[in-house]
Amino acid sequence: MTQPEGFHRIRYYGFLGNRYRIEKLEQCRHLLGMVPPQPDSPTEVAELDYRDRYQALTGSSLWECPACHRGRMIVIAEIPPGSIPAMTDTS
Repeated sequence: MTQPEGFHRIRYYGFLGNRYRIEKLEQCRHLLGMVPPQPDSPTEVAELDYRDRYQALTGSSLWECPACHRGRMIVIAEIPPGSIPAMTDTS
């Protein structure tokens, strides 16, 4: 879609404008007959490991081996920060 010469699109105007975004989105949900989203309690989210939260959100597991999808990934060693030498530009 081409725009007329001198036309500027305003991205954050209307129901996505910062000033009344929450109120406008609530009104949009009401008009569409949607159920308002229920916020998760912070204690439930904080108790889960990031791999469990990732699996709940995406359906894929960070615990399983990406190659065989059967084995369980475990931490063998951690590389301390700064132990890898910086790459030098050889060009």
